[in-house]
Amino acid sequence: MTTAQHKIGSGFGATSTASEVLAGIDLTGKLAIVTGGYSGIGLETTRALTAAGAHVVVPARRRATAEEALRGWENVEIDELDLGDLDSVRAFSERFLASGRGIDLFIGSAGIMASPETRVGPGWEAQFATNHLGHFALVNRLWPAFNPGARVVSVSSRGHHFGPVRFDDLNFEQGYDKWLAYGQAKTANVLFAVQLDKLAQDRGVRAFALHPGRILTDLVRHLDRQELIDSGMVDESGKATGAGAKTPEEGAATQIWAATSPQLDGLGGVYLEDCDIAEPAPEDGGREGVKDYAIDPVLAERLWTVSAELTGVNAF
Repeated sequence: MTTAQHKIGSGFGATSTASEVLAGIDLTGKLAIVTGGYSGIGLETTRALTAAGAHVVVPARRRATAEEALRGWENVEIDELDLGDLDSVRAFSERFLASGRGIDLFIGSAGIMASPETRVGPGWEAQFATNHLGHFALVNRLWPAFNPGARVVSVSSRGHHFGPVRFDDLNFEQGYDKWLAYGQAKTANVLFAVQLDKLAQDRGVRAFALHPGRILTDLVRHLDRQELIDSGMVDESGKATGAGAKTPEEGAATQIWAATSPQLDGLGGVYLEDCDIAEPAPEDGGREGVKDYAIDPVLAERLWTVSAELTGVNAF
């Protein structure tokens, strides 16, 4: 069953917060995995889910940082995971599966943006490897633990507008551009959700991708001051402008809505923004909505096949 890529009139919007979209939803007894759940919008996601009663597992590359950020929080456990290292992905997955627990919510919120040219694993471009391949391998390895009715949320961004997946040069060996590489990784996040939703429906598991909004968090650590000024995120003095930006709690709202809202029951495989299903991107080059190449089912299947070959993992 294919869900139409059009708004459903959720009643929420760009300024809705994570706590607002969770109002009246009881997650007691539910288990969530939130990558990156200890900083930025990931931290707000963990806060909202635990407040609603969920138990949240936070796999962290910077474990000490995660322990400091989440010290004293109830219903949270921290484990080690480096998405850029497939051995680390396998080890975390094996530890979790050995616990015998089921997964109700999975939110892939960790990621890097516009990083200097970096290679990981067998020479993979780091943004594609971390943002996409690591999450791909993680979900596939954890697949036996997903409960019927579970949701998988792939955190993409409007950055997918920068470009499609470059199947002829996935690792930018023909010249590196940090924004095109970021765009490819974010497009891959959307295509991953499209194909996973198709494959997982038999178990009642649905998948979504989304743009969380523009939020000034540690994700911008690879940008210098001038780039932040040019983007409108900060002013000449380095102070956050707030123009068009969301707070972290507003930024977490769409992924929380994707993971928990009964309005999305029976739906899946679509791209969301501002706590609603997004419209297709306008042909005039506007930045709203989702590009056709990011939700193309043929490209989604092709990327899945390539990703399975690269990682050596395919639960389906």
